[in-house]
Amino acid sequence: MDAQLEARIAELAARLRESRRTVAFTGAGISTESGIPDFRGPQGIWKKMRPIELSEFLADPQARREYWRRKIESYPQMRDARPNAGHIALARLHEAGRLQIVITQNIDGLHQKAGLPEDRVIELHGSNAYVACLGCRRRYEWEEVLRFFDAHSAPECPRCDACGGWLKPATISFGQAMPEEATRLAFAEASRAEVMLAIGSSLQVYPAAGVPEQTRRAGGLVAIINNEPTGQDSIAGLLLRGPSGRILTALADRMEQTERLGP
Repeated sequence: MDAQLEARIAELAARLRESRRTVAFTGAGISTESGIPDFRGPQGIWKKMRPIELSEFLADPQARREYWRRKIESYPQMRDARPNAGHIALARLHEAGRLQIVITQNIDGLHQKAGLPEDRVIELHGSNAYVACLGCRRRYEWEEVLRFFDAHSAPECPRCDACGGWLKPATISFGQAMPEEATRLAFAEASRAEVMLAIGSSLQVYPAAGVPEQTRRAGGLVAIINNEPTGQDSIAGLLLRGPSGRILTALADRMEQTERLGP
């Protein structure tokens, strides 16, 4: 690690020690080290295939079948993914009382797997951990849906037993409204944050990308940790360029060394 990055980590650690409320905002980049591909990076998913919008899913049987094909193909990878050093470092900071909330664009559940309590994670783009009805929001487990596909050949897709609505993983698709309560909570937390750690996000997709901007408008510090330039580098009080796992681990280690915090 070069001296300039080490100095910025030390400065960020000092700001965390002073902060009464620190919030993290995470994007796909924090999970690439767990083997989950990002969306907009050089090897991102959308470089290889066009996303299927909600309107297409609802109106076009072929689009619906293709959507489910992709989801079933990628499900084992996400189901079996394990938290990496970045997720674990954030959980350590939370346990030490230095991180209050994680707001995430990710659907992989890795923050919770790393040890963050469910009520400390705000999922802006939903969760791939289960399937939900688009009509009544009834929850279904993946195993139920996979059994449907095992028992039915194409072109059928699953519908809700209760209302007949289409079933879909409980994630937010293009053209689908953000979850109202999660969005409200995210912006409220951003307004209260004295330090916002923006990690592994291109900070280009709105309204989610407006979360760090909200902290800046409220007078807080935005620290951006990312491999590549982002759409909001200009508002950052601190820019830390590099792998999030390495940087966050170094940050948590420094906090423990200086404060003798538990692991």
